[in-house]
Amino acid sequence: MFYSLCELKTKNLSLLIQEDFEGYAQKAKTLPENTTNENMLILYGLYKQATVGNVNTNRPGMFNLRDRAKWDAWKAVEGKSQEEAMGDYITKVKQLLEEAAASA
Repeated sequence: MFYSLCELKTKNLSLLIQEDFEGYAQKAKTLPENTTNENMLILYGLYKQATVGNVNTNRPGMFNLRDRAKWDAWKAVEGKSQEEAMGDYITKVKQLLEEAAASA
């Protein structure tokens, strides 16, 4: 199969962002314990959007606060493309790692 130059660039860009995303997903596991819940929820929502796509489950019940907050964070980024969500996730992890290094 032959691809146009534009198609090859798009495929290569998608592979590169996927590799970067996977690397930053590992780095996110090293974030300090004092990372705010708000920032962790932002990362969760972006990660789910990047890996699954739009929300595909019902909103948890009102007594399930933890899962409801996670669902809301995912719903907040609904409509972003998977590549855009990956890029935003990478940017947010970089920001949080830089902030953690600056305060160390």
